[in-house]
Amino acid sequence: MSIARQLGTAAVLVVRQLWRRMSGAGAREWLSAAELETSLQMLIDRVGQGVVKRVTFVDLPATEPPWFDTGLDIEAGAEVTTLASGRVWLSRALGLWVGPAFHLWRRVGAAGRIARGKRNTCTFLSAEGGRLYLGGVGPGWWKDINGGLGVEPRRYRTASGSMSVAVIEWDCATVEGLRRLTEQGDVGGLLAGELDRLQTEQPVPEGWHYLWELGPGEIYRQEDASGIAENPAPADESPPSGPVIHCHTQDDVGILQKAAAVPLTDSTRLAWRWKVDSLPCRYAEDSVPMHDYMSIAVEFDNGRDITFYWSASLPVGTHYHCPLPAWKDRETHVVVRSGSEGLGRWLSEECVLAEEYRRAIGGELPERVTRVWLIANSMFQKGEGRCSYAGIRLLGGDELDGDPLDGDSELVIL
Repeated sequence: MSIARQLGTAAVLVVRQLWRRMSGAGAREWLSAAELETSLQMLIDRVGQGVVKRVTFVDLPATEPPWFDTGLDIEAGAEVTTLASGRVWLSRALGLWVGPAFHLWRRVGAAGRIARGKRNTCTFLSAEGGRLYLGGVGPGWWKDINGGLGVEPRRYRTASGSMSVAVIEWDCATVEGLRRLTEQGDVGGLLAGELDRLQTEQPVPEGWHYLWELGPGEIYRQEDASGIAENPAPADESPPSGPVIHCHTQDDVGILQKAAAVPLTDSTRLAWRWKVDSLPCRYAEDSVPMHDYMSIAVEFDNGRDITFYWSASLPVGTHYHCPLPAWKDRETHVVVRSGSEGLGRWLSEECVLAEEYRRAIGGELPERVTRVWLIANSMFQKGEGRCSYAGIRLLGGDELDGDPLDGDSELVIL
């Protein structure tokens, strides 16, 4: 990305942040540590015994790397809910921040598996007993599933802000406890929000899973599109009749993955259909502050991936390594559609993977494709993106004889 483009991006963000402050749009939209503690404790006192066994309040400065010892020893099988508020500022001048829904992680025990919630609230059943630890982390900063950092702790010195967390250990069933508390009031909508999440949560699309290092989400849902009909359209733009995965992203990030091991040859192709209704970013996505997008990707056996996406403004054929430092040697972006033309219509795509790899990455070709990904990111500009995927396939030619893509057959991903 050129210096001129970087300066232009910064100028847009600075002007926007100044406007927000002058208009009052930047007024605080989260609870302080004192507000969280006072409001929740008042409700607990009102509801009486038999609902909350214990509540603990923790404040996590953004400058502190994981892990923070809460001092709480959780029993195996305990039902625990966390309510979190606050902001971690990546740049106050540019108005870039993340909230607890993405930034707050936990583990039980000094070497337990890490996990995070899907919103600023989370409920979990502790499979094992042990000390509860909390911590905040940026995208791609984990080294392993047990919470080792893949970045230097000094990275945290560039951030500011904090997260306030209430840890509730229940003396009754979680849903019942949340209902009893909300009968007395709420805490910035956190209690009602967690009750809603527990009662409306959608299953992850069958055969897919969220990438562990970014955590779970509520971004994707699958349905059988049989019978869906919109306006009459050409055959290539007609609604699908099979399974569809819908994506809705706003102020979140997630990668959905599915195993798909096939050889990479000169004829291996990725084909899919999609209907992109709205893009999460209005600007070129090749800088960190504007890196919000929706895409479909393939991962190779060398650990690299190519992700194909619809850009707001970059020309078709543009390719670049991910601007996020933790992902720049791992992910490469390729623009396959651009602008507003075609939004809201079902469209078909097909990419020759070896050709795209040579052009966008270069060097020795990997031997195999290992996974297909669906990616959605809107955590930087907080915009809303909507799209749907169908007919995802890996196609092959005669070179694949004897492998899952035998002859001119296909491996159906969706």
